[in-house]
Amino acid sequence: MTIRLSALTLTPDVFSAVMATGILSIAARNHHYGRISGTLGILASVSLLVLVALVVFSVAAKRRLVTWDLSDPDVTLRLFTFVAACAVLDSRLASDPLVAWVLGLTALSAWLVLMALTARNMSTRQWTALRDQAHGAWELASVGTSGLAIVSSQDARYTGHHWWLGVAVPIWIVAIVLYGLMTWLILWRAVAERQDRDGFEPDTWILMGALAIATLAGDDVHQLAPGWLAATVRTVTIVTWAAATLWIPPLIYVGLHRITRRPDVLQLTGAWWTLVFPLGMYSVATHAMAFELGVRSMRTISLVFFWNALVAWVIVAVGGLLRFRRDSLR
Repeated sequence: MTIRLSALTLTPDVFSAVMATGILSIAARNHHYGRISGTLGILASVSLLVLVALVVFSVAAKRRLVTWDLSDPDVTLRLFTFVAACAVLDSRLASDPLVAWVLGLTALSAWLVLMALTARNMSTRQWTALRDQAHGAWELASVGTSGLAIVSSQDARYTGHHWWLGVAVPIWIVAIVLYGLMTWLILWRAVAERQDRDGFEPDTWILMGALAIATLAGDDVHQLAPGWLAATVRTVTIVTWAAATLWIPPLIYVGLHRITRRPDVLQLTGAWWTLVFPLGMYSVATHAMAFELGVRSMRTISLVFFWNALVAWVIVAVGGLLRFRRDSLR
């Protein structure tokens, strides 16, 4: 059996697999599943290196594995998966200062470039045109920005340089503003179309996942914030977690409704990683809030979401490998 590299096509959100695997590693560590956490951490790290190598190779050799139009806001927004992937791994490997610094600087550099490109791309289009393109993956800009706020907070904690908090807070605020903007565009599209023409899209779950990672970022900031700021940060963090929780019932309903009407939407594609990540992220955020609020029952909720996310991860990973094998043999 020969597997051809040409059978592989890299989409802009290809790093969502690293995001999902990395956050599950953190969730497993939270619940003291050391072997699962270690295995997933290694897989996430190796996957990031392999995907970066494939992208660099494709661009350098002018292969058609990568055909990204960087003037398209949908492309640059989905590329924020790279920022989020680096941020998640930075959090997972924070005990290693060198690795953490490399990942943190990489995430920051990519974030600055993608923010500039996205601002340019969106400013050249009318609001109605942006509305017609908007979908759940556009929340990845907020996800990546919250991830960068977490990295900055951890820099303040591990280095003792609390001026990093002055970086984390405004970045966290930008993440929440981006969430509001993208959610407005997505809901505007839903109202304008009255229905989703494409059926159920797994990336819709990022509407919840973006709030969950904003909650985790807020919790990290709160632990370091001075008294005059801590109360406000804590309130906002509780609100973002509550809003993330409120998204879950309608997302389940819409998903089941679309699947009932169109069973073909269950075909596994790379987009399903953007369902796995929010489930794992909600587990991690809820675990943090359990300690923040002193509610032990929330740790059980976190554990349930971890196992749901892990089962989803296995299904998507196996399905993706089988699909790649089938396509490569054609």
